[in-house]
Amino acid sequence: MNLSKYIKGDIVIWTVVLLLSLLSVLVVYSSVVALAYRYKGGDTGSYLIKHIFIIGSGIFLMYLIHKVKYSYFSRISQIAIFLAAPLLLYTLLKGVSAGEASRWLAIPGTSLTFQTSDFAKLVLIVYVARMLSIKQDVIKDFKQTFLPVVVPVVIICALILPANFSTAALLFLTCLILMFVGRMNTKHLLLLIGSGIIFGAFLIITIFNFPTIFKRGETWKARIENFRSGDSETNFQSEQAKIAIATGRVFGKGPGNSTQRNFLPQASSDFIFAIVIEEWGLLSAIIIVFLYIVLLFRGVRIANKSEKTFGSLLAIGLTFSLVFQAMINMAVAVNLFPVTGQPLPLVSMGGTSIWFTSISIGIILSVSRDIDNPLAPAVNLETT
Repeated sequence: MNLSKYIKGDIVIWTVVLLLSLLSVLVVYSSVVALAYRYKGGDTGSYLIKHIFIIGSGIFLMYLIHKVKYSYFSRISQIAIFLAAPLLLYTLLKGVSAGEASRWLAIPGTSLTFQTSDFAKLVLIVYVARMLSIKQDVIKDFKQTFLPVVVPVVIICALILPANFSTAALLFLTCLILMFVGRMNTKHLLLLIGSGIIFGAFLIITIFNFPTIFKRGETWKARIENFRSGDSETNFQSEQAKIAIATGRVFGKGPGNSTQRNFLPQASSDFIFAIVIEEWGLLSAIIIVFLYIVLLFRGVRIANKSEKTFGSLLAIGLTFSLVFQAMINMAVAVNLFPVTGQPLPLVSMGGTSIWFTSISIGIILSVSRDIDNPLAPAVNLETT
């Protein structure tokens, strides 16, 4: 059977996705033991079946998306950007809460929850790529380009911030990179960066002096203080992660032999990288980092080869977003950053977050598919 007839796009990215997905199934099955005993009477099989379904449906969704001409996502983003802000606002007011953070909306009739920031992140990146591509003739203009691009970025990031600071910061950074690659006026970008630094400093000062002003202010303050202190009692998750990494050594304890999965509260999601190293060893960590670097390299290569500005910006924005998230997750696991709550893309256990990751990669593959088929009809973004 010739799979190349059905699967198009960058074969290296497809390979990276399949390898990370396979690792995800193996490690999630091992790391959910504590969850299974707590909520399912020790039945890890139900978690495994659910995760395999989500991973499998995510890959199928990726396949469907990669068959769609990527320029159509420009049109979709025009509508979706006006849905993102109300959804985020509704989530803050009426969403499902966990750890003082209202990040999810329950999907009626299912046990799944929908993290609206994942939807907003994807939509905003596509929308910014669209705006930058159609504004190339006036890309240096403040009123015609800078304001129309920056205003949605500020609104979406501000609505994500109260419940998920790390996602808002990563999204803002990704959009900055898109604007830089899109040749926006350097002075305007420096103004935006300066404003971001001032706002960040003001936020930190406010958190440390008046933490109760924000719903999660005390949580943010505690995470920063605990990270700075390095105290083992106040850094329980980080300490358990470091124990997992240290005891894993070079070759690991072997699949299913993790000890720290019984102590890490987020062993199957936020700290899954530590469990991977404990069971599979330091070599597995090197391989995972290498796979994400390969994903970054291939995404940049696709952007360079794309003849359309929108395709290039789309590939850059989505690739950087995924790889940045992965690097932040791994940095938290090895205690280089404070705890952020960012999952490891394609590896951590999740629901709709895996699907949105799959959609993002599907769009990247769609851009690469267009490179492989340069004679495909183009869609004029000026009329979309």
